[in-house]
Amino acid sequence: MTGRDLRGAVMVCGTASNSGKSLLVAGLCRLLARGGVSVAPFKGQNMSLNSVVTAAGAEIGRAQGAQAEAAGVEPDVAMNPILLKPTTDRRSQVVVMGRPWRVLDAADYHAAKPELRGVVLEALAGLRRRFDVVVLEGAGSPAEINLLEGDLVNLGLADAAGIPAVVVGDIDRGGVFAHLFGTVELLPAPLRARVRGFIINKLRGDPTLLGNGPAELSSRIGVSALGVVPWLEGVAIDAEDSLALSSDSAWLTGPSLDESSALDVAVVRFPRVSNFTDLDALGAEPGVAVRWVEHRGQLGAPDVVVLPGTKATIADLGWFRARRLDAALAAALASTHPPAVLGICGGLQMLGRRIEDPLGVESAPGTVEGLGIVEVVTRFAEEKRTARRLGTERSSGLAVTGYEIHHGMVEVGGRAGPWFELKADGTGPEPEGVADHARALYGTTLHGVLENDGLRAAWLSAVAARRGKPFEPGPLPFAEVRRRRVDVVADALAAHLDLDALFRIVAEGVPS
Repeated sequence: MTGRDLRGAVMVCGTASNSGKSLLVAGLCRLLARGGVSVAPFKGQNMSLNSVVTAAGAEIGRAQGAQAEAAGVEPDVAMNPILLKPTTDRRSQVVVMGRPWRVLDAADYHAAKPELRGVVLEALAGLRRRFDVVVLEGAGSPAEINLLEGDLVNLGLADAAGIPAVVVGDIDRGGVFAHLFGTVELLPAPLRARVRGFIINKLRGDPTLLGNGPAELSSRIGVSALGVVPWLEGVAIDAEDSLALSSDSAWLTGPSLDESSALDVAVVRFPRVSNFTDLDALGAEPGVAVRWVEHRGQLGAPDVVVLPGTKATIADLGWFRARRLDAALAAALASTHPPAVLGICGGLQMLGRRIEDPLGVESAPGTVEGLGIVEVVTRFAEEKRTARRLGTERSSGLAVTGYEIHHGMVEVGGRAGPWFELKADGTGPEPEGVADHARALYGTTLHGVLENDGLRAAWLSAVAARRGKPFEPGPLPFAEVRRRRVDVVADALAAHLDLDALFRIVAEGVPS
């Protein structure tokens, strides 16, 4: 049942956030696709500030985009019908079928779930009609008993759609048997019946040390033990949220990296950092060391400072100033060897002269002074721009692709010219971004531009030459790096899981 005859669906739940659900769904999608199965990922409701734009201009979670890539299919809005993008600790922009719907607090969103349930079920049903297998990802834990009513993403959805589930536990955190046992036992009987297997994930060391633990747990909860997946060093797909940004998993450099000669890239970790996957291509370069910065004393004397995207530009700019990072950046730029600076989307907006939000789209209505490093003025508009774009780098003609996700409309002035020229329908080239090559100041509203191999290599080479450091681009295109990462996951699943048992569970989810 490993070839083209497999049909059905399965939900992958976890005992907690960051248990490895996204990675295992991507690996399972790749494994099935390699076996000739038509497969698609699905997550009914995703809370994430990392997103991607489909070919149709719809916004979905970045993890589902990466899972679609693993499955060998084009990302589709039906793969993530509801995306929650937190704007504060209590409120989120609710994106429904790829478009902004409302900004709600948790209570209001919970009240709106019945209205959205049909949207989620129809999106899932549409995927099941088009693909042989759909691999669903849960969110957090399915045993949050306060959230079971109106569930749109975990076992309530699986039960409504007649889909079996497996639960993943993270052994690296400790207590995995208790976590798996408690998760299953907390569930009401109809939802517990949906759980057909469990997987132990992220094991460092010898699996024989687990002894008969998996078998004993299986007998206690009546759920099949499907296997133990080892810790996969240096392997990650696009993360959903900043829980994945730990000191040992943010960016990994090769073992031969000479820290003294590597390009030192300091990235500001804003409280509401979004699309931090924009920097993954830099972290994959063998001659680049990427690190997070949250305090003035951490900045040091880097070769590059990056202000990434954020869902709360004005609030995070206030945080940046409160941490005195503005003073640290100004001092670095005034030094005898100033760093290059790159602002992406919200980061570019902060680098400008001012940010205007007259309608209160993102914050309280009003105007806030920016850092004044580049001649840019941003004005927030009610309409959100989401689109894939392509064009060229203005000075070199190098090809560039990326995607826009922003309310802030940027106007560039002063001596710096645009960084890119984008193709526009019938209106000639459209200038985009800002590039002051003499001062090495750059900014763009486009996400994903650093994934363009030629542009990334040329930009890093120029930065290295300016800093008097050597730089040699990595031997592999970044797309190939991504493919190899997910193949490692698929290979690990093939080697360490009982695939016959897993595929029997998948087959239980054949649409009725």
